[in-house]
Amino acid sequence: MNEQKTETALSSDATEVRRQKLGLLREKVGDVYPAHFHRTMTNEELAEKYAHLEPDTESGDVVTVAGRVYSSRNSGMFMDIHDASGKIQIFSHKDTTPEEARSLLPLIDLGDIIGVTGAVRRTKRGELTINAQEITMLTKTLLPMPEKYHGLADIETRYRKRYLDIMVNEESKLRFQQRSKILSALRRFLEDDGFMEVETPMLQAIYGGAAAEPFKTHHNTLKLDMYLRIAPELYLKRVLVSGLTDKVFEVNRNFRNEGVSTRHNPEFTMMECYWAYADYEDMMSLVERLFESLALAVHGKTEFAFTDKELSFKGPFRRISMPDAVKEATGIDFLSIKTDKEARAAAYGAGFEVEKDATWGECLAYVFEEKVEATLIQPTHVINFPKDISPFAKEVPGEPRLVERFESYCNGWEIGNAFSELNDPVEQRNRMVEQLTQAHERGETEKELDEDFLEAMDQGMPPAGGLGIGVDRLIMLLTDSPSIRDIILFPARRHKGD
Repeated sequence: MNEQKTETALSSDATEVRRQKLGLLREKVGDVYPAHFHRTMTNEELAEKYAHLEPDTESGDVVTVAGRVYSSRNSGMFMDIHDASGKIQIFSHKDTTPEEARSLLPLIDLGDIIGVTGAVRRTKRGELTINAQEITMLTKTLLPMPEKYHGLADIETRYRKRYLDIMVNEESKLRFQQRSKILSALRRFLEDDGFMEVETPMLQAIYGGAAAEPFKTHHNTLKLDMYLRIAPELYLKRVLVSGLTDKVFEVNRNFRNEGVSTRHNPEFTMMECYWAYADYEDMMSLVERLFESLALAVHGKTEFAFTDKELSFKGPFRRISMPDAVKEATGIDFLSIKTDKEARAAAYGAGFEVEKDATWGECLAYVFEEKVEATLIQPTHVINFPKDISPFAKEVPGEPRLVERFESYCNGWEIGNAFSELNDPVEQRNRMVEQLTQAHERGETEKELDEDFLEAMDQGMPPAGGLGIGVDRLIMLLTDSPSIRDIILFPARRHKGD
């Protein structure tokens, strides 16, 4: 049997042929895009029900299925149709298929969506097949689909026209099915652990909760400039103040008007949670239990491959303080350095180009990012961050320059960020005012102090641990996807020609 050649490029001729067939179908059957068609089972359900049907055997059952035509052989006598769950072979022959149904075959192209009613059998070669008795045209396509057997190779087309990518690339289809499974498992884990899911505003009059450039918009009725949120933190903390729940989380879309790369998209998914009467040690344990459960949900085990590496999400993860990690990598002992000037001199002396006014903590963080971050391949908690760069975390007892904060790294990427949350309203105000002053000095003149949040803190927030996880990066690891664009259905792209 010869495989019918698939049209591989758009052309006016190919499209015109399909339009002519559409006209013939309208004359022949009337409605080519019917509103009502009911299948009796999916292709996956069909395969499961008749898994034990022996070769060269008929089941005696008549079923109705539907799907897109992916291949056609012997002038349509054999067709494979796919739905979201899998494929089934359709057999149309004069001995089993009425002439009225067979007369549609020359008008069916690859990519068309059809419904088929017929008897279930398994061929001598073991292929589960439906002997067509009725064929219904459900959607006549006007554009040729990409070549199924070679996939959609052009990376730009895959990102810009994701519907085509998923249509012909099984890896892409599986990746987005896994993304859905991971998000579902993430929510289920947190709910089972006693967390309540809430929703907080995406449009905010005052943006905060992270240091990032926002997207700005305007509300016409309220005559108010607003911002797409860069983080939900300040609203989730208000929930803790309210006493609605001691454990709150949100799986949220955040928007940051910054660079685009293989790990950054201007619109991305985060999970943030806050746990009253917990601290950053509790959040480390939570991360380990969560990561382990997600690996099991996707792979059935805690070890899995990412590119050329074998990663393990089996806890406990390695823990190391940021000063110790930098000392191991460079020999610089920041804890023995007392002043900002000495910290800059130490960094310069080791070849690091820190800012001329960088603080002690900023120097420590810069050297860590340059020298240590990329080496953290297996899951690692880097603990005890400089207070200079952590305005919402509590100080480490006995070392006021450091705070009880950790970031979880894997494959050299930051995946999670957590604090023992600051709940002293006076200290919180002082730090936010200082942060605002620095932002204004950098030219961020639209940045405002969130007085409503500070008033909520004056009302009293219980001690708590807070955690944010970059869901997209976590999904990248779990699905062996080197680029964030591979796991976002419709990633941001430049206009063609720009």
